[in-house]
Formats: sequence, structure tokens, C-alpha cells
Amino acid sequence: MFNPKIKQHTKIFSIFSLITLSTIFFIIQGDHVIHHDSLILHATKKEGLVMLQAQRSTLSRIDHNVKPLISMQEEKLDEVDYANPKVLVAPFNLNKEQRITWFKENLQEFKILKPNKLAKQFHTRIHKFLKNDSCESQFFMTWISSSSSFGEREFLSIESVFKVQPKACLTILSRSLDSIHGYKILKPFIDKGFKVQAIAPNLPFLFKDTLAESWLHELMKGKQDPGEIPLFQNLSNLIRLVVLYKYGGVYLDIDFILLKPLIGLRNCIGSQSMDYGTKHWTRLNNAVLIFDKNHPLLLKFINEFALTFDGNKWGHNGPYLVSRVVERLGEKHGLKFSILPPFAFYPADWNKISGFFKKPKDRSEAKWVEAKLRQLSGETYGIHLWNKQSSGLVIEEGSVLAKLVSNHCVTCKV
Repeated sequence: MFNPKIKQHTKIFSIFSLITLSTIFFIIQGDHVIHHDSLILHATKKEGLVMLQAQRSTLSRIDHNVKPLISMQEEKLDEVDYANPKVLVAPFNLNKEQRITWFKENLQEFKILKPNKLAKQFHTRIHKFLKNDSCESQFFMTWISSSSSFGEREFLSIESVFKVQPKACLTILSRSLDSIHGYKILKPFIDKGFKVQAIAPNLPFLFKDTLAESWLHELMKGKQDPGEIPLFQNLSNLIRLVVLYKYGGVYLDIDFILLKPLIGLRNCIGSQSMDYGTKHWTRLNNAVLIFDKNHPLLLKFINEFALTFDGNKWGHNGPYLVSRVVERLGEKHGLKFSILPPFAFYPADWNKISGFFKKPKDRSEAKWVEAKLRQLSGETYGIHLWNKQSSGLVIEEGSVLAKLVSNHCVTCKV
């Protein structure tokens, strides 16, 4: 016998099932929309999603048929070796043999040593980027940290380059910034029409046909002590040398503020300190390097790195390296390069840079700030901020840097 209550319950169950299925459908769709929106954050209406998926910053014509060169999952995994630098630093108090053993056990985590899909296309990509006829000059920087740790200080350095030389081409050699997240970081510059691109470096290619190639081979085979100092730091010292040797241009540390064009400078290196009595430099620095392609001094620097590498002494493979090579050459080297005085790139030494961050407390200090600004407007091309010493400092209102920074904002909305 037919029971009307059963019919009623069946109807209610059917309605409930329909509502449940609809809810699940909208949740799935909602997740898709949220995921989609997260990818096109900050993108303009003219830019397709493919711009963010493709692992390169295209500055002119966008090819909407380009497929992603690396998946989001691969990118996430690629960030692991940059997320926590301490993970890839040898434990303290190990001897040479123990450090080599540690390095061999963790070699797979040093992903920058083995080129990924993007890095294998390095030469093609960098050649395509730099052959642009509107590229007034070639700038290079390195970033061997996570993209998430790229902050305002680094952003300011890039801003200063395009403020001073708006037609420059800037290549950032970085595996972490050559990513979806890295594109978003650089997008404010790209939207302004500036030519900047992060490209994952291919170390075996860059080191090829130099002694750096054998150094890398020995390192990978566990025959080279990586040292106590983070290997990434020493790799940055080497990468800047080989990229200038193979492509030529200007290398800047990413904690350098450019104040005036470098167009008139060729084949030069800056002194960090000098004896003002004899007018002879006492130490050089590699935070700024300006050299032609295949310059013989660069090759000497590369050879010195490979032959005398010591990962346990700070600066040995960087500032001290360029200093000892040039000192050995003597005055009659015949290599056609010049050494600029400290005021060119290092107007404040590492132990005095804090003064550039502080606001004047009285009239006397205010006059010092104004005098320093007039001084910097003369023979100074830029300021090295010595991030290791100043990263914890805040640029205070009215300070030397505050006044300089106000003139170096090319992405601000007017």
C-alpha cells in the first residue's frame, strides 16, 4: 500500500541531494576561480595568464601560445634550497673531510649546480633579451636566495638603475626569481616599460672553457672543500665574473644604489680604500665591475678563484681576490683597465654606512647631510649599502639615503 510519508521523504532526500551536489560543484568552481585570480594578481586586462605562467619576463610582444616552461609544483620544489639558507650551510666545527662528506650527502639539495629546464635555455634566452636594439647598456645582478626574501632594499637598487639609465637592460641571474612569483616581483618595472628579466643561470655552460669548469667538476665529485661560508655566497662571486667575461657589461651588487649613468665607464674596478698620501689603493672591491666581453683581467680573476678557492675565509674569493690579482700585476700590466677612487662606488666604508641612514638630530648634523649630498652629486656614481652591516637599519626621514631614495622611485604611482 502506498505510503504518502515515504513519498514525502523521498522528495526531501532528492532535493537535499541536489543541493549537496550543487554545493560541491560551486566549491570546486570557487577554488578554480580563486586559484586563477591568485595567478593574475596585479595583471592588467591586456595581459594573458600565460604571461605569468611562462617563466620569463617578455618586455615587448607577448606570445600567447607560449606554454609554461616549468610547472607550479616544480617551482615550489625548486624553492626548497633557498627557503632556509642555514639548511645548506655546513655544520660548525667540521674538518675538511667531514665537510666534503656533508656536501656529498646534501648535493642534491644544491639545485643551482645542476641546470633545470629553464637554465638549460640560458644562452638562448639571454641572447634574445640582450640583442634588443633599444638596450643602451647591459647590467647584471645576482640573486641566490628565495624569491620570498626579495625585499624593499633590493627593489630600491633596481629602481635606481632605471631612474638613472631608463634604457638599460637588466638581467638578474637567479633561479628563484625566474618563476611565477619572481615575475610578480618584477612586474611593476615591466609595466613601466623597463627592460628587466630574471634568468636561471646554467653554471656548467657559464663555466665552460675556463678553470671554473674544472673547479665545479671537483666540487661535484667531492674533491673540493665547500668551506664553512655559505656556498651560494661564493658562487655569486664567481658567477659575476663569468657572465661579464662571456657577455660584457656592468655588474652591480643588489645592495647598490646608482646615482649617475655609467655609460662613459669601460673596463674599470673600484677601490674600497686608499692611502690618500700616496694616492694608491689599499683594497679593491667586486661589488661593481664594468668590463668588455673577454677582457683578460676577468679571466685572471676566474683563474684565481678556481686555483686558490677557500670557502673558509670571508672575502677570500671576492674583494680580496680582485685585490691580490691586481696587486700582483703591478703598474705595468698592459691590460687596459682603470681603478677608480673610493668615492666613485664606495663613498662610505662598511663601518661608516650607518651614518647615511640616520636623520640629523641638530642643525650641525643637518648641515652635514646637505654637505654630503652635494659631495655625492660630484664624482660619485653610486653607493654600496653593505647589506651585511646595514640590513637591520631603517632609512630615517631626513637622512642622506632618505633624500636620495626620494629621487629614485620610478614605479611609484603619481
